[in-house]
Amino acid sequence: MRLPPLVAGILIRRYKRFLADVELENGDVVTVHCPNSGSMKGCATPGSRVFLSRSPNLKRKYPLGWELVEADGFWAGINTGLPNHLVHEAITDGTIAELQGYETIRPEVPYGEHSRIDLLLEGMSGRCFVEVKNVTLVEGNRALFPDAVTTRGQKHLNELMRVVREGDRGVIFFTVQRGDGNSVSPADLIDPEYGRLLRLALANGVEALAYRALVTPEEITLTERLPVIV
Repeated sequence: MRLPPLVAGILIRRYKRFLADVELENGDVVTVHCPNSGSMKGCATPGSRVFLSRSPNLKRKYPLGWELVEADGFWAGINTGLPNHLVHEAITDGTIAELQGYETIRPEVPYGEHSRIDLLLEGMSGRCFVEVKNVTLVEGNRALFPDAVTTRGQKHLNELMRVVREGDRGVIFFTVQRGDGNSVSPADLIDPEYGRLLRLALANGVEALAYRALVTPEEITLTERLPVIV
């Protein structure tokens, strides 16, 4: 996925979850939208280099949006709105071999209890429900999800177990938007209930896939599969 021309800056602080103050290269300090509701642990350190996108909507209160941050020497993509598009693109171009063989891909299809599945794959072989998660927390050599307690994520695991019981395929897909981390695991110290449900889901037929993204200020692309260690 090609990124639009980005604006460079230095992070001053992130606050109220969806706002951040950034100093631009010309010295101006601006408030920008932060498209990430998690804690962003390890990705919101004041003084970090960041890249911002500019919205074409002239009426938007915060025209600049935070896209990338440099964390531990790697660019990390913090925009949680991108992983669905990255996975869709990587299925279409054949990068994700495990999700080939379906004729159609539909995003945001209603299912479960007032939920929408990120991607629904359909074809002669049946249906595959794919729930996509953005991963930016890395400790040691392991990427961890979630970075904050996620009741919504817990609900998604229960709903994936239900679709598997009904005869469909259910996949939880971890998109690691940074270059370090050699595997993905549940962040048990942050959300032990999510870890418990993930292990239960895998024991009941839900599949877990994880792919690393190559993140640069010009492009973000899924490149390689990572093991999921529970």
